[in-house]
Amino acid sequence: MTIFPLTPNWAQVYFHCKGKFTFRSPREVVARALLAAGTSVAADVEFMQGMIVHHAQAVKMTAMIASHTQNKDVRTLGARISSSQVDEIKFMKRWLAARSEPVSKAMPSMAGMDMSHAPSQESMARMPGMLTAQQMEALQKAKGAEFDHLFLLGMIQHHGGALTMVKDLFDTAGAGQDAELFNFATDADNTQRAEIRIMETILNKKTLEEKR
Repeated sequence: MTIFPLTPNWAQVYFHCKGKFTFRSPREVVARALLAAGTSVAADVEFMQGMIVHHAQAVKMTAMIASHTQNKDVRTLGARISSSQVDEIKFMKRWLAARSEPVSKAMPSMAGMDMSHAPSQESMARMPGMLTAQQMEALQKAKGAEFDHLFLLGMIQHHGGALTMVKDLFDTAGAGQDAELFNFATDADNTQRAEIRIMETILNKKTLEEKR
């Protein structure tokens, strides 16, 4: 197999293999090499593990909607978020399993400490955008318009954190090269940006209605 770079910045790679020529992006070349070697980048694994936890909190937030508000816009949005993030959690678990990686990061044992119970959300360093225990409690207690307001603000914060996680992934040298992960992270970024715009529109609509 012969490889010919076509441009100075390696925008694409020209392969000559078994009498055939084909173009592949450098991202695909690296992803194929990693897959063939049976390896995965640590940052990719940590991103998926962290995003599962991140998504789980969003699903927990949307589960409150049915009993806390009758707002049709919020209910429709919540159903959309819940459906997409549940599906994405399943995908991330399959991605990790295919690479023989655990769903969650192993917590180091500490001498003299009872590790029989998992650490609380607050005892762990929160990922970007995740709501605190106090914010989740306030959301649980709220009803109607107050719930709508807290939910929308909280989910905008939450989605913003996911965007930060994606940015951090792609800013990490060597990370995000896996083709499946790249497509997933890019789609998640686009989806959550779109949902942030929807939530901002709902908030603005509510503000205008309150001023009348």
